[in-house]
Amino acid sequence: MRDAVRRAAEICPIEVGVAIAGGDWKLTAVSKLSDGPLRFGELQRSIGPVSAKTLTRQLRALEADGVITRTVHPEVPPRVEYALTDAGRDLARVADAVGEWGRRYLADPRTH
Repeated sequence: MRDAVRRAAEICPIEVGVAIAGGDWKLTAVSKLSDGPLRFGELQRSIGPVSAKTLTRQLRALEADGVITRTVHPEVPPRVEYALTDAGRDLARVADAVGEWGRRYLADPRTH
């Protein structure tokens, strides 16, 4: 368990969720992976304006937290695929709910 998650666990379950899912592009990456495994470049293109460095950092954290798996296929050049775990599929439902909330928020002119 990453230190950030361990510290969050001492506070409350909501903070655990924020420690795991919070961060640039994490929920978007999880949402994009909900349709099935993607290679790094495919995932990066599907997300949009995210740098390779940022996406790599976030994918490593999601992997460390057991949300995604990273599979390296023994080919030349190596093919790396990212896929959701069971925990990742659960988190994808949360990501979809957050996305729907965002759509409703943007559609209501009273909110901003």
